[in-house]
Amino acid sequence: MRSVKMLMAAGAASLVASAAIAADMPIAPPPAYAPPPVEDFGGWYLRGDIGFSNQQVKDLRYGRESAYSQLTSFDQQTSFDSAGIYGLGVGYQFNPWLRADLIGQYRGNSNFKGTDRFTGTSSGAPYSAIDNYGASKSEWLVMANAYVDLGTWWCITPFVGAGVGAARVTMANFTDTGVNTIPGSTTSFASAPTASKWNLAWAVHTGLAYKVNPNLTLELAYSYLNLGDGYTGSLSTYDGQTSNNSFKFKDITSHDVKLGVRWNLDAGPVYAAPPPLMRKG
Repeated sequence: MRSVKMLMAAGAASLVASAAIAADMPIAPPPAYAPPPVEDFGGWYLRGDIGFSNQQVKDLRYGRESAYSQLTSFDQQTSFDSAGIYGLGVGYQFNPWLRADLIGQYRGNSNFKGTDRFTGTSSGAPYSAIDNYGASKSEWLVMANAYVDLGTWWCITPFVGAGVGAARVTMANFTDTGVNTIPGSTTSFASAPTASKWNLAWAVHTGLAYKVNPNLTLELAYSYLNLGDGYTGSLSTYDGQTSNNSFKFKDITSHDVKLGVRWNLDAGPVYAAPPPLMRKG
């Protein structure tokens, strides 16, 4: 009986001692949790693009079109080679779905080839003729664009957009070689000097954006672009005779494919770092 009482007394003393030690220990604060990630969609960004063009022209017209009033048939074929596209710009992301940018773009030299085949009458006699054309074309483009981001899945954001601006179309190295069946005629040749013209330009865009990190976004985009008309300088024949007429490239358009990079200048941290744990004492 005595040993049981001694054990109970020892247990009570141990509990009192443990309570006294616990009272002296600092109280640990609750664990600090990081707040959920907060996306910051506002801010400026820089962009760069490279790509290639696939261009067409509605038709090629000579200044003295009225001289061809006696044509009985006409067939024209034209084509441009692909050319490089290089662009830089600055933009602003207004919210999760709307952004806009201003770009400057150089569109490299694209070689042009064209052929006219037609028949007509000369002094009451029928004849046929073929004109072969050659030239090169380049542009400087300045354009303001607006885009709508359609949502994000697995870091991929499809988008659509439109733009309006100005294009400086330059036509160079133009030649016109003609062959016809008019009795007594020979092969003709004419050329025109380089000429440039500013036009209203507009575009529609679509593509996919991939967000690599809060600062860096990659783009694969397609654009349909209308560049307006292009003009050559005044035409000169091989013997030095110069006319006041030029050739007009009517309604130049292009299907562009581009790879772009956007660098967000105002991206913040993805989440706030937790505060360090504090200890009393």
